Amino acid sequence: MTSLTELIPAPLSVSTWGERVFVLDEDTTLTAGPGVGSAERWLRTTLQAATGLPLREGAPGRAARNAVELRHDDGLPPGAYRIAVRDDRALITGGDPAGAFAGAQTLRQLLGPDAFRRAHLGRTRWELPEAEIEDAPRFRWRGLMLDVARHFMPKEGVLRYLDLMAAHKLNVLHFHLTDDQGWRIEIRKYPKLTGTGSWRARTKIGHRASPLWDDRPHGGHYTQDDIREIVAYAAERHIGVVPEIDVPGHSQAAIAAYPELGNSDVVDTASLNVWDTWGINPNVLAPTDDTLRFYEGVLEEVLELFPADAGPFSPFVHIGGDECPKDQWRESDAARKQIGELGLADEDALQSWFIRHFDSWLAERGRRLIGWDEILEGGLAPGAAVSSWRGYSGGVAAARAGHDVVMCPQQWVYLDYRQDAGPDEPVPIAYVRTLEDVYRFEPVPQELTPEESARVLGTQANVWTEVMEDQGRVDYQVFPRLAALAEVAWSDLPAPADRDYAGFERRMAAHYRRLDALGVAYRPPTGPLPWQRRPGVLGRPLDGPPPSA
Repeated sequence: MTSLTELIPAPLSVSTWGERVFVLDEDTTLTAGPGVGSAERWLRTTLQAATGLPLREGAPGRAARNAVELRHDDGLPPGAYRIAVRDDRALITGGDPAGAFAGAQTLRQLLGPDAFRRAHLGRTRWELPEAEIEDAPRFRWRGLMLDVARHFMPKEGVLRYLDLMAAHKLNVLHFHLTDDQGWRIEIRKYPKLTGTGSWRARTKIGHRASPLWDDRPHGGHYTQDDIREIVAYAAERHIGVVPEIDVPGHSQAAIAAYPELGNSDVVDTASLNVWDTWGINPNVLAPTDDTLRFYEGVLEEVLELFPADAGPFSPFVHIGGDECPKDQWRESDAARKQIGELGLADEDALQSWFIRHFDSWLAERGRRLIGWDEILEGGLAPGAAVSSWRGYSGGVAAARAGHDVVMCPQQWVYLDYRQDAGPDEPVPIAYVRTLEDVYRFEPVPQELTPEESARVLGTQANVWTEVMEDQGRVDYQVFPRLAALAEVAWSDLPAPADRDYAGFERRMAAHYRRLDALGVAYRPPTGPLPWQRRPGVLGRPLDGPPPSA
């Protein structure tokens, strides 16, 4: 049994009724009223495997003894839940199905770390402390951006990360599916996107300045049925999947597959391969009507695979829009002609035209565009939203212009950044961002008015995988810092300087045992284990605190 003071994310309130416990046994029933069936299915499957208890179905609405019951209560806000454990029964009440599911996650924490295992270890006693917990999320968007383009994560790994997200009450997977180094989603209209674009011949090991190469081909992609499975699996866990199809930069994998997409009057696009190193790539999409038609064909299939009603924020489609060098456009006769025919001022306005086209195209189909904060340059349609990554300034500008914002500033929540300044840190990238740094991150900038602050949908951590070649490396960079981000996103915390980090560390001591049970290769508080180090692999450490913005 877990102490009531060891929950992560921290709930709004906990009230206790003495030292009594509710003991689950072979006769304990599990049942659900109308509207909370997905939480009941998940809880039954999970706890039957971990506890070995049958948890037979009971009659709903009877408040029977020796029972765990889930109910819906319109009086609770969306996403909120209440757990009451008393008199040999446990009642989880949710304001909606997502709230009931969040309550089920908390109940699993109360049962102790062994409840996070996939099989019964022979434990004979399972206890819940008698108490009442009231809880609700602070932000609606509580996300993780997972880059599977730089290093491919097989489908089973993505499903595993959805389970890890659910365990931390995160509800948005921002799925970065395309980049210079790989195209990861099957598009039937354009088979070469995966036939050619999903594989690169070799891979840079470490930072782009490293002399080391892995000469094995690297790649892979998700079939359309894989994508449907991922989306459905996420929806069962009340997680929405927001796909990212990156344009007009970060597109060399697409150009390698279809050279006509590139600026062929400037470079020999037919000679380009899927990129094998890291950084900002000069090879960007040609700003032509033919390119627009091509990506409309891509997005038509993307919209079918990611339905607008499949989970939180499912109407959104992320189109990237970041780090698009304009050098090739400046040299391109075709691009200059397009600027003239459209009556645009320059190449920056040409990128704005490109983004605004898909803004309108998506809106006509009942969907919403979201992109990195560069898309603000040139203006956006009213329904578009912004992922603010270059500090806070993009998010502030977007909110003041009436756009919804997801705050994910690189200075705070880029989990590829190194976690310590020590020499044993594997492939040290950028500034040090510790567990405490993430815990003291505040998503809402102080300079926003209350009306502008309401535009902040929430926050997410971003996991760029250039130097994360497998699941163990991703785990190491993501955890335990994702637990801190989850609490920032969910819990009603005080101002950053006033947050009880010592108390969070104490709760993390219990949470590490849950992560152990889940098989997460997190960074230990004492530093990397010998097999987590990467001696001799060049990184790019930056000294001092990151610049504030």
